[in-house]
Amino acid sequence: MSTSPESCWRLLPLCAATAGWNMALDEALLALGGEHAVLRFYTFEPPALSLGYFQGEFETAAARAALPEGHGVVRRFTGGGAIHHAAELTFSIAAPLDHPLYRGAVAASYERVHGLVAAALREFGVDATVRGARALASERAGTGMCFHHSSSVDLVWAGPVGLAKGVGSAQRRRAGRVLHHGSIKLWPDALEPGVATLAPAAEPDLAAELAAACVRVFERDLGARFESSGASTAEAALAASRAAWFGSAANLAPVRLGREPEGSAPAS
Repeated sequence: MSTSPESCWRLLPLCAATAGWNMALDEALLALGGEHAVLRFYTFEPPALSLGYFQGEFETAAARAALPEGHGVVRRFTGGGAIHHAAELTFSIAAPLDHPLYRGAVAASYERVHGLVAAALREFGVDATVRGARALASERAGTGMCFHHSSSVDLVWAGPVGLAKGVGSAQRRRAGRVLHHGSIKLWPDALEPGVATLAPAAEPDLAAELAAACVRVFERDLGARFESSGASTAEAALAASRAAWFGSAANLAPVRLGREPEGSAPAS
């Protein structure tokens, strides 16, 4: 039986890596990922704070000051607020813009992806839904943190004191392709209090179990057929050449100072 290009996916299994490498490999997948969609799972070792593309220093000063020793800082090539990548699982999807997940309105593409993540979370007894117009207990002004600010398409569920955000996502669209990455909170993190998490305390195997659940949902609900692989030679080479950039002083400077390298497209 033949399969369509839309149903054929590459899977980059769960891997821990430095913040710079994680950002650079996502960028390489956006540029070089090819005709098939790519699903990737990763964590940060050591943990790190990633700033949104447009964030200024004043927005994240408190978060950066509170970072534990040894936790790095990078700036993403996607927008949104800062994320502390410690007690979480990150996923990314790189695909052509005409892939069924991303056709049409941008907001609708977030809803489709979040619907798949919500189905995976249900395997763990979590009733995650799109926020819509509801108010959240996790909203906190002035922290600069992604999980303290929400949009109508964010995934939310019961947090420590009420309905709270538990998944943060962002996209970058360039040259007919899209990179969508998202952070799923696994257990509480002191730098991001009040958010929804998958478990009340740390569980060593939880990231791997959630990644496996996501794969099952993509197979069941999208009809995805996965081929497990590492990064291609070209993707790895590009990521290696770019990894240091994401934590560099030039990239961490405000956008108005021209930190974006020549030839790169602005964030969507």
